[in-house]
Amino acid sequence: MSSQARTTASRLGHVVGTGLVALDRVHVGTVQPLFEELGGSCGNVLISLAMLGRSVTPLIRLGRDPVGARLKRDLRLAGADTRLVWRHGEVRSPIIVEMLDPDSSEHRFSFICPQSSERFGTYQPITPYELESARPVLSTCRIFYADRVSETICDAMEAAAAGGAIVHFEPSSVSDSKLFERALSIAHIFKYSVDRLAAEAATWLRADAFSIVTSGRYGLEVRHAGAVHHCEAWSADEVRDTCGSGDMVTLGLLDAILQSDACSPEALSVEAILSGVSVGQRLAAANCAYVGARGLFRERGAAHVRSILSEAQGPHQAA
Repeated sequence: MSSQARTTASRLGHVVGTGLVALDRVHVGTVQPLFEELGGSCGNVLISLAMLGRSVTPLIRLGRDPVGARLKRDLRLAGADTRLVWRHGEVRSPIIVEMLDPDSSEHRFSFICPQSSERFGTYQPITPYELESARPVLSTCRIFYADRVSETICDAMEAAAAGGAIVHFEPSSVSDSKLFERALSIAHIFKYSVDRLAAEAATWLRADAFSIVTSGRYGLEVRHAGAVHHCEAWSADEVRDTCGSGDMVTLGLLDAILQSDACSPEALSVEAILSGVSVGQRLAAANCAYVGARGLFRERGAAHVRSILSEAQGPHQAA
């Protein structure tokens, strides 16, 4: 097999991601948590892909604490390659408190313990040291996912893009306008919520990129080359918790890309993106019936999620 063929084979299905991976503590109307599980946008997307059998390598920085040990173990047990999960003594692993009102199904998030008022650890981006160790993996991945931005993350995005990867950027805020502009100049897919970012956020997006603008129950828009395609939200049979809906849309999109023939940014099409977000919207609607960002996985299992994906994608695309 030629070196080019080996590179292509190794890239197929391989996702590398960096960003927020945290321990979610979910409270449903009480100060005592109902349960806790791995969360954070990056964490939700990566562990879900791993549970679906995809090749996943998280590139993240956690603490050398019980929470960090738990998060790394959960990723490993889900099937992820954890060689780039770095743990350091000076870092406190993130914990996110979700407070869910069982009557209204509304939720809010906090980094403060509701019982002790202790402030939990927060997200710490990767450093140049971690990036250097990751460069061989970045050069051969098919998709690179990031939900945060830093100078080193932008370097990682560029390394992945130079290797032919599709770069998916999904920030929740603009913390540094210059770094944000740099990230958008690299990204091939830019997904954001109108509740978090203004439409002007896409100003610096590269001309050939896709932007996905989500609006909750009002659906989403896929924008590309001056055209706008509206996708109505799927109707949820039951709504207990909308947490994680955006991550489920991303999961459906990335899984559909991995399932398709789009092995490079140039191979992405409007049709493939629209198909992927539609599948993701279906997952998001199903997930609303359960508590927590990945309640569908926890209550029904990965096989059930895969059956939804396979049905939505059609027999010609099924795994």
